[in-house]
Amino acid sequence: MKSVMGYIAGLLFGLGLAVSGMTDPARVLGFLDIAGAWDPTLMFVLGGAVVTSFIGYRLVFKRSAPLLGERFQLPTKQDLDIKLLGGAALFGIGWGLSGYCPGPAIASVAGLTLPLAAMLIAMVVGWFGARALTR
Repeated sequence: MKSVMGYIAGLLFGLGLAVSGMTDPARVLGFLDIAGAWDPTLMFVLGGAVVTSFIGYRLVFKRSAPLLGERFQLPTKQDLDIKLLGGAALFGIGWGLSGYCPGPAIASVAGLTLPLAAMLIAMVVGWFGARALTR
């Protein structure tokens, strides 16, 4: 049942990305182009995500345990280290260069283009590179 709920959540997330137009890298790059033809759409999508998460967390934490688990699994680490800052910087650089972040990139695989393939390959290489560096 846990896997089915994970699949449904991923499907809902991908559908939301597609409906909001966030699978279009031009829309993301338009948001980053503050000196040119700025597109504020991404700000509204991100704002909607923050509001939804805020309300969702308030509702969920009224429960003593999750529906499909024994306990809530929340991050405990609170310090900023070089791995977190470096990862965030690489994520932002990759997103700004390609217009894709991992969620929309995976949701866009059906319409695979050369830039999307390059971004996905770079993402996978980054995963393996990060694993190799942390060993």
